[in-house]
Amino acid sequence: MNRLIVVFFLLFLSFSVKATDFEKLLRKKIPNIISITKLESKDHFAEEYEILLKQNIDHTNPKAGSFQQRVFLSHFDRKKPMLIVTEGYNARQRTYELARILRSNQLIVEYRYFGKSKPQKMDWKYLKNDQAMEDLHSIRKLFGKIYKRKWVSTGISKGGTTCLMYKAKYPKDVKVAIPYVAPLAIAQEDQRTNKHIKAMGGKECQAKLTKFQRTALEKRDKIIPLLKDFASLNGMQFTYVSYEKALDYAVSEFTFSFWQWGYTCDKIPENPSAKEIFSFINQVVSFDFYSDATCQLYLPAFYQFVTENGYYGFTTDHIQDLLVAEPHPTNLTFAPQNIDLSFTPYCQNVINFLDKKGKKILYIYGEVDPWTACGYRPKAGMKALRMTKKGGSHTTRIASFDDEERMLIYDTLHKWLRMKINRL
Repeated sequence: MNRLIVVFFLLFLSFSVKATDFEKLLRKKIPNIISITKLESKDHFAEEYEILLKQNIDHTNPKAGSFQQRVFLSHFDRKKPMLIVTEGYNARQRTYELARILRSNQLIVEYRYFGKSKPQKMDWKYLKNDQAMEDLHSIRKLFGKIYKRKWVSTGISKGGTTCLMYKAKYPKDVKVAIPYVAPLAIAQEDQRTNKHIKAMGGKECQAKLTKFQRTALEKRDKIIPLLKDFASLNGMQFTYVSYEKALDYAVSEFTFSFWQWGYTCDKIPENPSAKEIFSFINQVVSFDFYSDATCQLYLPAFYQFVTENGYYGFTTDHIQDLLVAEPHPTNLTFAPQNIDLSFTPYCQNVINFLDKKGKKILYIYGEVDPWTACGYRPKAGMKALRMTKKGGSHTTRIASFDDEERMLIYDTLHKWLRMKINRL
């Protein structure tokens, strides 16, 4: 028994020294590290870290100052590929399915102005996609000193859009890009999503949705008290968007969220009570989205949506007469106020690149997701693949596809990367 204890102790000691050596390597190769925090390792990773990096706030003018940018590094083997995850919002420690499929290392990059990556002064002029792409390129160069094998990029939703922006800006930084459910909107309120919503489900389903929305607004006097109770119970404040406006926005948003998250028409309550209406709207849309805390959290995202990325609008012609507090809902409400919010379609530049040079990109979409209406379709003859999951929502992943479709994805990755693919 004593010999076993000694063996286990030596193994633990060996692991500890190895981890310390790797931390020393990180600090040696990446001089702008502010801090490293070792995390519990999961899945196939040997070591995982939360790292704060010193990053230029303006990459065209280093004298403008700096901010700390957070990344999560999951180390497996320096001889294996690196999967760089381009988040669109906050980042957290987790394992992406592609890291398992590629049996790779993983580097999750938090988007500037989110989470721990916020400058001391939230100067909106530096929250631009071009600056964010320089963040990614800088991080790629730094960690490329350690991970010198193939690099692959991925991202989901806004992170997927960021993945495509990064590929367009620095095409040589990664061998293959795999964006998930990534929209490329070309207007401040891209009408393609509205057309998509109106085409889903058939006439009977559309009629049920309209009836539900109208009933919700007609029972406003009974639902508002339920919202106030919900806010009180959960410690939420609704001062930026009032309770009355929150209801108008939630009902206006309802059809987008309904299809985005893959609900089916049989889930719509028949002749619902006020409590049933509140519960279903809260399940599909979430009233928390309009609370002060959430509005503040997503303020940077909405700045980007309305100035560069583009976003969706609201389909309200069928409920217009019942919108009281917000008769003309707009996403401009959720962006910073009293500043220039004029729109420049950044994604059009990305589309132009993809049309001409968008090689080795695997696009993942869900059929019913309204964002798919703004998804990219590769040109004929381009070495790219778009996979759309039938009936799939915004939660569509590679694991969502059937066996035959997954085999096509695995075979494509094998062909492009020339490496063994772990077929989950």
